[in-house]
Amino acid sequence: MTDRHPETAQHDASPGVGAVMVDRRNGRVGVGVGYMGPYVQLRPPRGGREWDVPPEDVRSPTPAEELSAKVGVVNRRWGR
Repeated sequence: MTDRHPETAQHDASPGVGAVMVDRRNGRVGVGVGYMGPYVQLRPPRGGREWDVPPEDVRSPTPAEELSAKVGVVNRRWGR
């Protein structure tokens, strides 16, 4: 991924803006929208309010999680 944040470089996942990531604490899938202080900010793929995640609690999604998030975005565009 691009745009690595220096505070998260030692972790297994460091999201760039637009990267699909998973919050390990609760399993929520989100899209990286930036950083707020020491936290990674994720937003639900279908839109909504972002939430803060400690960098050690984000991970890359499984292929199934990423596909599900992308399908949800497309379905929203088509009103489903």
